[in-house]
Amino acid sequence: MLKKLFYALFISILIFNISCKKTASKQQANDTAKKYPVTLITLDPGHFHAGLVQKTMYGEISPTVYVYAPAGTDLDEHLKRIDGYNNRDTNPTAWTENVYTGSDFFEKMLADKPGNVVVLAGNNIKKAQYIKACVDAGLNVFADKPMCIDMRGFDLLEDAFEESRKNGTIVYDIMTERSEITTILQRELMHNKQLFGELLPGSPDQPSIVEESVHHFFKYVSGSPLKRPAWFFDTNQQGEGIVDVTTHLIDLVMWECFPDTSIDYHTDVEVVNAKRRPTMITTDQFKKATGLEGFPDFLKSRVNDKGELACFANGEITFKVKGVFANVSVIWNFEAAQGAGDTHYSIARGTKANLIVKQGKEQSYRPELYIEPLKGTNIAGFESDVQNAAAQLAKKYEGVAIQKQANTWIVSIPDKYRIGHEAHFAQVTQRLLQYLREGKLPDWELSNMRAKYYITTKALEMAQK
Repeated sequence: MLKKLFYALFISILIFNISCKKTASKQQANDTAKKYPVTLITLDPGHFHAGLVQKTMYGEISPTVYVYAPAGTDLDEHLKRIDGYNNRDTNPTAWTENVYTGSDFFEKMLADKPGNVVVLAGNNIKKAQYIKACVDAGLNVFADKPMCIDMRGFDLLEDAFEESRKNGTIVYDIMTERSEITTILQRELMHNKQLFGELLPGSPDQPSIVEESVHHFFKYVSGSPLKRPAWFFDTNQQGEGIVDVTTHLIDLVMWECFPDTSIDYHTDVEVVNAKRRPTMITTDQFKKATGLEGFPDFLKSRVNDKGELACFANGEITFKVKGVFANVSVIWNFEAAQGAGDTHYSIARGTKANLIVKQGKEQSYRPELYIEPLKGTNIAGFESDVQNAAAQLAKKYEGVAIQKQANTWIVSIPDKYRIGHEAHFAQVTQRLLQYLREGKLPDWELSNMRAKYYITTKALEMAQK
């Protein structure tokens, strides 16, 4: 009898301890959720942009990140990049990567849902499908561009946006170029009517706003040579240039010309024409960029008799948005000149002046913003307008000034604003965190994402014909 009583007491204590542990564990989870309302899930990271999101720590994001991906080089490179951030001498990060590499990694992620924001940056062939499935599962999505690479993907993306509207999730793409200081100041001056006047409507032959971006297959990221995956050179998987980097440029056109304004692609947008052409990649260049000895089988059908791969990485789109003609183009070279890197050119044409961003050899490959009065302008009067504009900018951006150079003016920008492309990922992530706190995207962000990907995929369809 005593033995039975002792056994019952033992079981009661055991159950009590288990219950306490469960309660403590649940309380700990609740405390963690309060401290870190955002937990990242990195899905199949094949592009270095997935790592750049974690180059900085954020007070609202848990230091534990859950990674679901197939085992292989793409994952290894991603983890190596995070490890480099954790072990750098200056401002090291403190991320813990919890990794799952089973063949069912995607299904496992959807079943586990250990976090609430999925970071997508990798092979683009399944990206629209990933986005739709994540939204259906009630997860927020933070995706590198492009979100889709063809019209079929665009249709899936439209479905994902509609579902996110219904279930309260957020789908947001990583538009870093809005954080570049010359772009920010160009936008500010475009809406200074005294200086710039009105944005001209332009024409197909002379668009009122032009954005051109030059990129390179081989370059350095975070101080180390970037190792590209072989699929990056397959436009069936990566997407053609006309649907890739052009997303940034189209985004800038809408963001600069029509701030906080919703663009409806059904009524406000017309794709006028589009072109595409390949960059030819030699075997030696391919080896330098990927570390592989030769082209894999999935690329061999695009290799010519000279042993060069035709990669359709270059594209140009002329389109009209709210009555304004714009032209965007992307160029991919293999490697930049010594001391150079990816570059950006932009011109906005107004009724009083042109605002031009240049980043060439003359600028030491650093973007600079110029103000160019139209021919026939009264220079004395214009100079007064410039100084008034400079005073307004300085109130908002301390230290910014405008200096005369011959018949143009250059905007002088302190180094504190020139933080570099990699640091822009943290700024975009902060915008995402703000939208998560608010519980939704602004209407213009959502409608303009839809317009942007309509333009790219429609242009691809047009260029391929």
